[in-house]
Amino acid sequence: MADVEVDRWEQVVEILLIEDNEGDVRLTREALKDGRLRNRLNVVYDGEQALAYLRRQAPYEEAVRPDLILLDLNLPRLDGREVLAAIKHDPQLKQIPVCVLTSSRAERDLLRAYDLHANCFITKPVEFEEFMHVVRSIENFWLTIVVLPPKE
Repeated sequence: MADVEVDRWEQVVEILLIEDNEGDVRLTREALKDGRLRNRLNVVYDGEQALAYLRRQAPYEEAVRPDLILLDLNLPRLDGREVLAAIKHDPQLKQIPVCVLTSSRAERDLLRAYDLHANCFITKPVEFEEFMHVVRSIENFWLTIVVLPPKE
């Protein structure tokens, strides 16, 4: 029996946004809304929720494994650095690409993120149009150019 290749333009790409700023969540939704690929943006607002979602713990037992994670560093309850470390040390999660999307411009945050195996580090622009451009660029690169790991 031959393998059936799924057209990547037809499949829904699952994105998990881990972000506590509601304004940035709205902007990200808006930027992804008119994307070339069908995507579903799921959002959690703190680090503890993020790990519960990824591990499919209550109340996220039915959560779908994301194809891509957009992670803010400055989160309540468990910060993004701790979340990133947990993801990259978990054999079930470590292959999911993680894009750090943060307002931090600190070199120590950049170096720490890459030490923890972030797949990229992007500083959020302050201006609306620049923010929209950055999110659309993330979508274009990670969802149309890069071949993502298969879902389990």
